[in-house]
Amino acid sequence: MELSIVDLSPVPDGGTATDAYANTVEIAQQAEQLGYSRVWVAEHHGMADTLAGTTPEVLLGHLAAGTDSIRLGSGAVLLNHYSPFKVAEQFGALDALAPGRIDAGLGRANGSPAVDRALGTDRRVQNPDEDHTEKIEAVANHLYDDYPESHPYSDIEIPRSGEEPPVPWVLGSSPSSAAIAGKLGLRFCFAAFIRPQFATHAFEEYREQFQPSKLSGGIDEPQGMIAANAIAAETDEDAARLRAVAEASYKRMQRGEVGTRPSVEEAIDELGGVPDPTPATLDADEWPRAISGSPETLDGLLNQLADRVGVDEVMIQHVVGDHEDALRSHELLAEGVGLTPR
Repeated sequence: MELSIVDLSPVPDGGTATDAYANTVEIAQQAEQLGYSRVWVAEHHGMADTLAGTTPEVLLGHLAAGTDSIRLGSGAVLLNHYSPFKVAEQFGALDALAPGRIDAGLGRANGSPAVDRALGTDRRVQNPDEDHTEKIEAVANHLYDDYPESHPYSDIEIPRSGEEPPVPWVLGSSPSSAAIAGKLGLRFCFAAFIRPQFATHAFEEYREQFQPSKLSGGIDEPQGMIAANAIAAETDEDAARLRAVAEASYKRMQRGEVGTRPSVEEAIDELGGVPDPTPATLDADEWPRAISGSPETLDGLLNQLADRVGVDEVMIQHVVGDHEDALRSHELLAEGVGLTPR
């Protein structure tokens, strides 16, 4: 199994965005050394006091300077807010900074009404799936210089490294995004930490709708990845204690407190105790929003989830109270899965 990481650049208690970005750089550098396949960074808006990951296209340039070989990408750039050409220019520039190792993870999401107004985003698109499909196609065509000569954009150039252009991925948490990825013949990553209940159906839809791509950045056979919230520690019990932060954060979100992150102690207090360890074997219809365990336990759990949807790569996302816990978790996960250090 391959492992990757998506990082949200959480702002540490008493810290700033500067501290958050420094932590993301350290995560990327450690992941490169441990043998992870890729590191993606996220795009969230209007919560910068807790999540500093607002502009992946900027942060990725910084990560490119601090790494040598690991793939870097967006998880995701929210295409509904932007011009496809401008997104392609940004990722072309990133490719020039990190030749041949950039992933263009393309997604969509609305923020609060105020955030969407500030971004100039129309929340009332008549056919949102059609609009999203057209934008993804446009990004891919710009990245690969794939417009026909008769097209008005055929002479527009973007920055290039001369090596493999950025690889387009469709990201989503619904079967509709999976269907778009399948029809376009592009790679698909499902965010199981958002809507785990749709994971199996989304990949069924992806494969049912899949067509060999007519886009230069596309593929001939389905290729997918699952993103899961997972935290590792030396024992199952220790890991369950750390998982309390994710569990409490989700309960806060249900109450409308979006983006906040308690400490481990605060989380356990809010939950009324330490969560039970994730069982080593999940029921056939069980897909927890967050899992935890020792390296051995998580190796088994991640393989179970990957096998259910037929993928060979899992992207790790987590909500933890401490940066050192995150680094240690990544180290233990690499050990449990058997990654080869670089």
